[in-house]
Amino acid sequence: MGVMLVKAVKSYRDLEVWQKGVELAVKVCQMARHFPMSERFGLAAQLQRSALSIPANIAEGWGRGSTNEFVWFLKVAKGSLHELETHLIVAHQLGYLSAQRLDEFLGKTEAISRMLLALIRTLRKH
Repeated sequence: MGVMLVKAVKSYRDLEVWQKGVELAVKVCQMARHFPMSERFGLAAQLQRSALSIPANIAEGWGRGSTNEFVWFLKVAKGSLHELETHLIVAHQLGYLSAQRLDEFLGKTEAISRMLLALIRTLRKH
């Protein structure tokens, strides 16, 4: 299985990109708790869902057991990452998120995006 080509990785939990995804999801969920109650089932829920989807798709793809499926789920995680970025920008424009916090979150999403792309490229080579 191509997944085994990722050296010293015995579980998706060993992947730095999964770890960073979990960290990001936790920060997004904590931040979204401070949104107005009117956003509880709207933007706050969308932010949380898209953030949680990133590490969840990495884990699900790993569990599928084939390189092609893992790559597909990594692409889904990347899509969720871009969805999260969009929700963060909207939150900023609505005044729920400062420009500084937006920049912090976007820095984290950009780093995770690069990591996902590097992992996808590595898996495709093998």
